[in-house]
Amino acid sequence: MDKVNENRKVLKKQLRRFGISALVTLVLAVACLSLHAFAAPMVTLDLGSGDGAGSSFGILEMLFTLVLIALAPSLLIMMTSFTRIIIVLSFLRNAMGTQQSPPNQVLIGLALFLTLFIMYPVFSQINDQAYQPYSRGEITRTEAVERGARPLKEFMVRQIYTDDAAMFLTIANERRPEEERITVPEDLTDLSFEIVVPAFITSELKRAFLIGFLIFLPFLIIDMVVSSTLMSMGMVMLPPSMISLPFKIMMFVLVDGWGLLLGNLARSFH
Repeated sequence: MDKVNENRKVLKKQLRRFGISALVTLVLAVACLSLHAFAAPMVTLDLGSGDGAGSSFGILEMLFTLVLIALAPSLLIMMTSFTRIIIVLSFLRNAMGTQQSPPNQVLIGLALFLTLFIMYPVFSQINDQAYQPYSRGEITRTEAVERGARPLKEFMVRQIYTDDAAMFLTIANERRPEEERITVPEDLTDLSFEIVVPAFITSELKRAFLIGFLIFLPFLIIDMVVSSTLMSMGMVMLPPSMISLPFKIMMFVLVDGWGLLLGNLARSFH
């Protein structure tokens, strides 16, 4: 009976919280509708563009800008060196068999700071060629976007396999009429982002898995040696991973594994 009464009290408390939250939501919705009813048909916001003339933003433009800002971290992660680095670090942890060491937060933080180190020249070009002239009012917003996109596209094009670019170019041409089909340009930076970005991600996944395969090989050899040694000694019930883990950690530390891995990852983007 006491348990039933406790459950009833908890249920009443949850119902009371739900009713309060529903009431607050209803009040906010009515207030928003009332404001929208008395508002002008087009709300504009003067953002003070670089040319000093100002620009007007409507509601749809503002919503589009907010959505773009929300997606910007994901877009930057997929359009930079972060993808290859985090996949390789995950392969390393799985090959060593250390479970959750280093933890995910450490791997993500390491990948982010190594990405900033690798992408610093690209970000410097974007700042010098696009942001600074726009902030001084020398170029318009459209020109700033075009100038800022150029260094990032050049970085991605340097990492793209030609086969991947040709594959997505073929897929894009299948959806276009005959007269609007795109031919392969001599300079891949002339391609649009709709082709460059998926080709870049595909190429990065290929390279990351290839590097992960090469990382797995020495640790796999240690596992095989330890496993065959234990079987020859008759220790079948002893898990080989328990014995091989210290040897893998020792080998990785003795050869300066972190320095070799991170240094070669940074060099692989040049």
